[in-house]
Amino acid sequence: MSSKTILLIDDEADIREVVQMSLELSDFGREWKAIAAASGNEGLELARQHQPDAILLDVMMPDIDGPTTLKKLKADPTTQSIPVIFLTAKLRTKDPHRYKELGVVTVLEKPFDPLSLADEIAKALAWKS
Repeated sequence: MSSKTILLIDDEADIREVVQMSLELSDFGREWKAIAAASGNEGLELARQHQPDAILLDVMMPDIDGPTTLKKLKADPTTQSIPVIFLTAKLRTKDPHRYKELGVVTVLEKPFDPLSLADEIAKALAWKS
């Protein structure tokens, strides 16, 4: 597997830390680099600068929320092809279908299992080890 960069956009510092540690300590840790943004606006800038291989995007954030951030990512030619996975603590039965319509690869629910997070991401993105 070639090296992959994953951008996490989440306003909660604890979540950013857990996700980064989960990815770095996973079986993919040598091949994956995690970078993090604390807001949608910061995430948009980092996505343009780093051109990550995937983005984990929190749905509920102050400033601009996940769906609005996603729309901005999809509207920008430099970021529109980056696959996005939503992270959310408030998953309602109708939401996964709505999120798919927005163009996300999948939705991962918080709280997530830190030990299986990397495997879930790899599976959703069809990244083989």
